[in-house]
Amino acid sequence: MTEIWEGMKAAVWLIVTLDPELIDITLRSLQVTVTAVVIASAIALPLGALLAIQRFRHRRATIAVLNALMGLPPVVVGLIVYLMLSRSGPFGVFGLLFTPAAMIIAQVIIITPLIASIAHQAIRDLWAEYHDLMISMNTTKGQRIRTLLWDGRRALMTASLAGFGRAIGEVGAIMIVGGNIDNATRVLTTAIALETGKGDFGLALGLGFVLIGLAIFVNLAIHWVGRTESEGRW
Repeated sequence: MTEIWEGMKAAVWLIVTLDPELIDITLRSLQVTVTAVVIASAIALPLGALLAIQRFRHRRATIAVLNALMGLPPVVVGLIVYLMLSRSGPFGVFGLLFTPAAMIIAQVIIITPLIASIAHQAIRDLWAEYHDLMISMNTTKGQRIRTLLWDGRRALMTASLAGFGRAIGEVGAIMIVGGNIDNATRVLTTAIALETGKGDFGLALGLGFVLIGLAIFVNLAIHWVGRTESEGRW
């Protein structure tokens, strides 16, 4: 209990004093995670809609594989990205390893199946309601996808939030491809791992509380922007 109390005091002190290192690490965490979520959502949401409306051979197998990829081991993803971006890898010429860009790539790979799977479930139900109307209006595939994405935007926001929650707490893949370099690739999760290894449990807990608070704040902010509570959506 003493360590938890010390961690809480450390978190409050870091926030109240606007500790420069904490601000730097937090902003980098947000930069990497938000960028990854935006890219993953741009890929996953249309993919989820396409799987909901399109009928093709092996569709069920494709959906099953997508659902299975939700459980991708982050360390394996990190290893694969590391090998692809290393000097001997096919993309080593770009020099992306141990940069925020490599961390973003790893997070995109991890959360895209999660967002796509949740989006598919939400849009499939919406498509059941819209199917006859859109068929009768002779809409194109692109028009159907855009309509479903717009009308299901609140449910899809939840899918993106799920991706954000997984990405912001990721440490394994980030540590492998980012290297936890001070003032370069260190984020909240890797900083917590570092401080725990050093035995500074107070600071580690403090950073952990900041991470939890950040995740809660972002979720509440998005719900407020989406006006989900005022429209009786909760």
